[in-house]
Amino acid sequence: MTGLHILPPDSERPTLKTIAAETGLAIATVSRALKDASDIGEETKRRVRETAERLGYRPNRAGVRLRTGKTNVIALTMSTEADVMNHTSRLIYSIAEALRGTSYHLVVMPFFPDQDPMDPIRYIVETGSADGILMNQTTADDPRVRYLAEHNFPFATHGRTSMGLDHPYFDFDNEEFARIGVRALKAKGRKRLILVPPPRSQSYAGHMITGFADEAATQGLTFEVMEDVTSDSGAGIVEAAFARRMAADPLIDGILAGSTTSAMAAVAGSEQVGRVIGHDFDIVAKEAITFLHRFRREIIVVEENVGRAGNFLARAVMAAIERRAPEHGQFLDRPDHVQR
Repeated sequence: MTGLHILPPDSERPTLKTIAAETGLAIATVSRALKDASDIGEETKRRVRETAERLGYRPNRAGVRLRTGKTNVIALTMSTEADVMNHTSRLIYSIAEALRGTSYHLVVMPFFPDQDPMDPIRYIVETGSADGILMNQTTADDPRVRYLAEHNFPFATHGRTSMGLDHPYFDFDNEEFARIGVRALKAKGRKRLILVPPPRSQSYAGHMITGFADEAATQGLTFEVMEDVTSDSGAGIVEAAFARRMAADPLIDGILAGSTTSAMAAVAGSEQVGRVIGHDFDIVAKEAITFLHRFRREIIVVEENVGRAGNFLARAVMAAIERRAPEHGQFLDRPDHVQR
């Protein structure tokens, strides 16, 4: 019979003992290497992971859970509102890459716009369906963070909070991004600036607005923050808003956009009313995957290294699960230049 693959019995499956025999290491060392323990050298971890992958090692999840109470699952909760042009795919890839070769597996748990973001968090904690949680789109006073801290459940966030709670996070310095963007527009001779901010409910919106307003005032520039759209609004909505705004005020000559999609939409809307990028206006935007210069070479780009974020968050949540101190529990990634 073709097309039928029969798994070998458990006695034939590679185990920690098999990997130990292949590498010449102790079983305990192999186990700790697969858990990314801080006291195991990187070269040893790499050798163990490569051997485990070559042998097809997979931990018996049912047995592990019965023996330790662990699932070896890390859940990433994400809103379905995230647009395909933002950094979502890159974040998922980088987290999965960091977990590759460890005993942990990544599961993505989406929630919908009409759903309470607390729903997947409560489900995971109450059912014990994961050992740790990763989440983004944090708010200044985030009920998810408070709930997880109160339940002593391991987690890490992509973004900071302002709750007085000490928790693992990785964040991009959006205040500095805005300051860099304003200075780049000033260097282009732009005098009247407009910001497409993130949704104000999210922590990084405050950081970006603060940096934009403060730096524009310092540079003696006129500025405004859009009220009717955000960097997470649909591309068609942002495009229409910019067509109206640029037609109404021909003096606007500098744009700072909080996302890749909103930057492209802002350019499209401005071009609808005859404005020419690089001549009538300039725009600064951040991106995680190189794309904007293929859309319009004139866009001024600031890189957001989401790959670094995913790697950091994966390691931080593994450390939290294992109740050990991470090498770094919190990190603020500060941009320092624009790409021309």
